Amino acid sequence: MRIDVVTIFPEYLAALELSLIGKARQDGLLDVRVHDLREYTTDRHRTVDDTPYGGGAGMVMKPEPWALALQPLVAEPVAAGPTVRPTLVVPSPAGEVFTQAMAHEFASLGHLVFACGRYEGIDERAIEWAGEHFEVRPVSLGDYVLNGGEVAVLAMVEAVGRLIPGVVGNPESLVEESHADGLLEYPVFTKPSSWRGRDIPEVLLSGNHAKIAQFRRAEQFRRTAVRRPDLLASVDAAGLTATDRAALSEAGFDVVDGLLVRRDPAGS
Repeated sequence: MRIDVVTIFPEYLAALELSLIGKARQDGLLDVRVHDLREYTTDRHRTVDDTPYGGGAGMVMKPEPWALALQPLVAEPVAAGPTVRPTLVVPSPAGEVFTQAMAHEFASLGHLVFACGRYEGIDERAIEWAGEHFEVRPVSLGDYVLNGGEVAVLAMVEAVGRLIPGVVGNPESLVEESHADGLLEYPVFTKPSSWRGRDIPEVLLSGNHAKIAQFRRAEQFRRTAVRRPDLLASVDAAGLTATDRAALSEAGFDVVDGLLVRRDPAGS
């Protein structure tokens, strides 16, 4: 998979040389290239920003350096084939929220390009121009604002990169984790079995794999109900087992007319 990142702070992306992503790059599973936007400026000060039209605080990134930086990437031949338009991901608090499902979608693509905006953002005309050459996807990590897109890109590249076959040593670990099936992951434990007066659940010592799977599934529902009840809206109530329903009931959710409904604490 080919990944290009355009930024005014290339050093920020040095973390992509570490851990599993770094090893995947060394092994040729990921082709990650970082480009300095300032190399595509035309003045001696290497200016990438200017004041906003219409007034207001802050500075706006100029469109021409972005066009010059992105243009060479349009026709770059990659594994998916030169006829496939690359996807340009623009980190932005105004974009759609990044999810595990989106990470899987991006992992299936041949070429991702990330545009790290700074200041008040990138001149909108550059984004419109890019739409003629890329599949443009404004994406947000969440409902908050960062100083620039680099932090978001580090998170997204890791989330996407680990889904590429061969990057994670044990592929089963990609299945049993939070958001893989729409639920949060169950709690995990290791040795010793008793620590500071806290014992791990007995079922995990039983050796009964069916009961362990049942316990973990119930814990997924309990944890999701407590921490991220919004995720339960996508659960197919018709496919719930009696154990699933019991776990959800304990967490305050009932199945009503085929839908999961949070129980009124007052009982009314």
